[in-house]
Amino acid sequence: MWLAFSIEFYYGLDLGYLGIKPRTWEGLIGIFTAPMIHGSYMHLLSNTFPLLFLGTILYFFYEPIGNIVFYRSYFITNLLVWLLSPRLSYHVGASGLIYGGIFVAGVLPADPRISWESHLAGALVGAVTAFNLSNKRSG
Repeated sequence: MWLAFSIEFYYGLDLGYLGIKPRTWEGLIGIFTAPMIHGSYMHLLSNTFPLLFLGTILYFFYEPIGNIVFYRSYFITNLLVWLLSPRLSYHVGASGLIYGGIFVAGVLPADPRISWESHLAGALVGAVTAFNLSNKRSG
């Protein structure tokens, strides 16, 4: 995330086109790249700290299932946004991945610049994943 933002800043680029643009061919790349792209420095910071905190907890306490949780939260969340978002604007940022940690605030529309669809999809994927993996031992 920081490398992509640094490249954007240093070279004066806008990599927003690498976000998820729902139900379009050019938006498919965003399923893989959107969490790396951020709209501003504050957006990057607001995703960095929760991602570091939740990622540390995930891999420290739940290492055996850490990769499953991470990949589901990353790819299934982004796929759901691509398939289901009613807005045809680009969705960028790692919020969907963060909301895979089952945050609740921000999952409904409040600010048209914020991808509540990513928040909601991430929370749903996180909840289903938690239920799905609840019988697995963490150690």
